[in-house]
Amino acid sequence: MEKKMKKIFIPAKSKKNIGEVLKKVKIKGKVGLITTIQFLDQVKNLKNKNFIFGGQILGCNIKNAEKIKNKINSFLYIGSGKFHPINIAIKLKKSVYIANPLTNEFSKIKESEIKDYEKKLKGKLSKFYAAKKYGIMVSTKKGQYNIKKALELNKKLKNSYIFLFDNLDQNEFENFSEIDIWINTACSRIEGKNIINLEDLPTTI
Repeated sequence: MEKKMKKIFIPAKSKKNIGEVLKKVKIKGKVGLITTIQFLDQVKNLKNKNFIFGGQILGCNIKNAEKIKNKINSFLYIGSGKFHPINIAIKLKKSVYIANPLTNEFSKIKESEIKDYEKKLKGKLSKFYAAKKYGIMVSTKKGQYNIKKALELNKKLKNSYIFLFDNLDQNEFENFSEIDIWINTACSRIEGKNIINLEDLPTTI
């Protein structure tokens, strides 16, 4: 009998002080603070009457940003990379600033970056509507397992097939060349020219 390997999740906290980059932050109005696990403890301790603490966000879970969106004028993401802040700017329609403690840079998500993302999404939607066969991707990882949504979608789409995986190797897609478009129900950070996120599909399907 095959035994499943146990998994241990260890939160990784950054020792980089966020104070230096915050000196560069100049934002008017109420600001919603969002971050990743690396800087969460430091962000919790920030004291500023214009800051409203949102909390930790993930690529596929921005609920902590959504819960404060009506209380703030803009968001400040404290962390590295642009994946998380662009995701929030597109979905919540708010200005999003970035304070990166690793590079000590302060910036803002540009309208051109949002338009580029929307242009790519439009192209993927065209592929989705033209597709004859669909692959529905389901991750078995904790917090990403959306088999219920996948089954619901499978009933709505003709010629659709569910693919379960733990670790994804996109080279494996070559073995399924008959699939025209892949629908991702897992982490929205999984990207590819023939991959569209479930949340980006129209609700009228």
